Amino acid sequence: MKTIFISLCLLMCNIAMQAQMITGVWKGKIGTGLRSQKMEVKLVQKGDSIAGTSYYYENSNHYRRYSVKGYFNQQTNEVVWWDDVLLEQVIPGFRVLSPNETPLLMEADFNCPGGGIMKLDGKAVHKANTKSKGELHLDKVEQTQFDDEWNWVIENYTVGANNPEIIDSIAQLHQPVKEPVVTAAPVPIPRQQEPKPVTEPAVTQQRPSQSIQKADTPVTAPPQNKPTVAVSKPPAIEEKFVQRKKVLTTELPLEGDTIEIHFYDNAEIDGDSISLFMNNKLVFEHVKLSDKPYVVKFAVNELTENNELVMVAENLGAIPPNTSYMIAYINKQRYTANLESTEGSSAMIRFVRRSEK
Repeated sequence: MKTIFISLCLLMCNIAMQAQMITGVWKGKIGTGLRSQKMEVKLVQKGDSIAGTSYYYENSNHYRRYSVKGYFNQQTNEVVWWDDVLLEQVIPGFRVLSPNETPLLMEADFNCPGGGIMKLDGKAVHKANTKSKGELHLDKVEQTQFDDEWNWVIENYTVGANNPEIIDSIAQLHQPVKEPVVTAAPVPIPRQQEPKPVTEPAVTQQRPSQSIQKADTPVTAPPQNKPTVAVSKPPAIEEKFVQRKKVLTTELPLEGDTIEIHFYDNAEIDGDSISLFMNNKLVFEHVKLSDKPYVVKFAVNELTENNELVMVAENLGAIPPNTSYMIAYINKQRYTANLESTEGSSAMIRFVRRSEK
């Protein structure tokens, strides 16, 4: 029992140390040569998710700033984050080019070569179409070039600022606020009417010959034909799978023993829900996408030569379309793709078994 307790304590300490290492200010470049882009990013870890902000800049007076979201895989030391909301743009005078006009997605490996040096090395791609932007090389630094609301969290991370409520409250400041515009209806002003002359009411006498209906006689309204409203049920997920067009997003090799796939919401966390079909068979449904991975696995020996995995949108969330960021681990190799499903189409990934030579 004592050994188990000590092991748990060591595990918790290791997780806390990793979070402290990832959390901080990172500075470096994307790409090389004349096309390189200077970058500073502030990452704050909360569990296995990441929040913070990124700066693409030429100097302190010329930059674009985004809020960022992402995650950290403690098993592989992989860090993935993406630009979420454009927060600030400072461009002095008139410039044809401005730092990073499109949001990016970063994939990097966290490593410590020694001597207190910490690095994030990987690649940057365009968030919309995964087109390569160049290699990513960042070093952890003590000083930031830009002052913002995350500085206090990073400086006090080990003395209480790692509280998830504090991190969420700062991240919430970066969410786009959409408030309905309420327009009050004009209040009509009654016109003043001139007083009408008062006249005595005329007295009308009932003729004896006129029939009067008795009070106890029931009065029935003429029968009316009520319109019948047909209520149609929403189509089942199998019907959506059949009816919607399948759009091939990427083709991946079928190798090794197991395919492991991670699904994330690739945009604002807005309630996206999906179902997954492998070779025309429903295998997973009601999958809620978030900033935490939803992991599915397939045994390679149970699949055929050519296999199609289709992501069907159960809904479009609050912000259409239904988007997912996918990471597939195949035979110790990592593959990524942005998937998009709508009311008319479904994203498809094809897995093909390579012939052995």
